Amino acid sequence: MLVRRLLIGSAVLAGTVTLAACGSGDGGGTKPTSPASTPASATAAAPVPVTGGAPWPAPADASARAKVAGLPMLGAEGQVLHIHSHVDVLVNGRSLVVPADIGINLEQQKISPLHTHDTTGIVHIESPVQADFTLGQFMTEWNVPLTKDRLGPLRTGGGKELHVYVNGKEQSGDPAAVKLTAHAEIAIVYGKPGTEVPSAYAFPAGV
Repeated sequence: MLVRRLLIGSAVLAGTVTLAACGSGDGGGTKPTSPASTPASATAAAPVPVTGGAPWPAPADASARAKVAGLPMLGAEGQVLHIHSHVDVLVNGRSLVVPADIGINLEQQKISPLHTHDTTGIVHIESPVQADFTLGQFMTEWNVPLTKDRLGPLRTGGGKELHVYVNGKEQSGDPAAVKLTAHAEIAIVYGKPGTEVPSAYAFPAGV
C-alpha cells in the first residue's frame, strides 16, 4: 500500500516542512525532519533581491516540474540514497535565495527525491533507489533553466558570463550535467568576472 505521509507546518512560519510518518510501504523512510539551522557559507553574501527577473520563487506545481525533470513524486522520503548538496546562486555578485519546498507538493502530500525544506540552499537527495541526480534536474524542478549561456531569463554576453563551480573548482561542459554529490558546494555564478566563489559549506551536524 502506498505510503501516505503528512507534510506538516509552513515554510513561511517555520522555514521548514516536517514530514510525519503515517504508515509504511513504498521504500520511503519514516524519519521526520526537524527545523534546520541556517548556516551561511563562508564567502556568499546574505540573500537579497536582485534585478533581471530574480529571485525566482518555488513553482506552484512541484509535481509538474518534477515530471519535466524526469523525477517521480513519492509518498515518503527515500532512504536508499540519502545525501545532501549545497547550491549557491550568485547573480552580479549578490546571493539569491534558493526557495523552500522545491520538489514538495503540499497539496498532494508528495515529495521528489530532490527537494528543499528551507532557504539555506541545502538540496536533499533522498531516493528509494541508487541513482545519479544532477544540477540540471534540480534547476528544472525549480523552473530556472540552466545551460552554458543561460540562467533562467539571464543570458551571457555584453560582459556577462556564466560559470559553475564545485567545491571551488570550475566545471567545464554542460553545467546541467553536474552531479549532486554528498556535501558538495555548488556555486552557479552569473555576471562580470571576478565574483568571489564559495568553496565549502558548513553543513549542520547530522546532515
